[in-house]
Amino acid sequence: MRQIITQVDAFTDKPFAGNPAAVCVLATPQADEWMQNVAQEMNLSETAFLLKQDDGFNLRWFTPTVEVPLCGHATLASSHVLWSEGHLSPDETARFYTKSGLLIAKRKDEWIELDFPVTHSQATIAPPELSEALGVALKSVVQNYLGYLVEVASEDLVRQMQPNFQQMKSLPMANVIVTSQANSDSQYDFVSRFFAPGLGINEDPVTGAAHCCLASFWRDRLNKDQFLAYQASSRGGVVKVSYGGGDRVLLSGQAIRVLRGELIS
Repeated sequence: MRQIITQVDAFTDKPFAGNPAAVCVLATPQADEWMQNVAQEMNLSETAFLLKQDDGFNLRWFTPTVEVPLCGHATLASSHVLWSEGHLSPDETARFYTKSGLLIAKRKDEWIELDFPVTHSQATIAPPELSEALGVALKSVVQNYLGYLVEVASEDLVRQMQPNFQQMKSLPMANVIVTSQANSDSQYDFVSRFFAPGLGINEDPVTGAAHCCLASFWRDRLNKDQFLAYQASSRGGVVKVSYGGGDRVLLSGQAIRVLRGELIS
């Protein structure tokens, strides 16, 4: 049986922007080693593997080097593939069974809404090397399961920074979300970037899991529940965030297919 793999640009409505993910709807179960090898071959920040269950799909995510417990953009890409390639009808809800529990995706006009677990951060004492590795002054620092979450003074600093990734690998946690409130004349509420050399990705273009952390962080600071966020990587991407407290957050984005092929081994 042919094994199809599709590449989707997530958190964007145009090709060659947002965050690319490969999506493989498996015809039969596959070994972990095979999935890791495919992810390494695709060499994208994430490759998603789905296997049909009675009322949804088992979903796993692999970077080129490791399996991760949660990935927003590859879930968005997976949802888009299920609807666009006929695995689900347009009005059906996508249900994903993952290492982060049950995740839900729904179509909302031209957007896809993801129901994800929110991530709260904890206070921490940042090592002096963190500011040095990032090359910027730190306004505040907290931590969560992804790594450090660093606030800096301005959007310009977020956009212009050029971290030392080799130095980042020597930190107690090698992954860092950097964020600031958006400029006063911006359509966005906040901007961010996510550097993840500890996961084999120097910079992830657009990161749903990071916005699960940023939702509660910015709700506490901006005293609002609805956000329009921009991840300011070179590709860039837009995320709608809705978080009113509690343990769930809604992330919305757009997606577009750019490539479809067949695995031959």
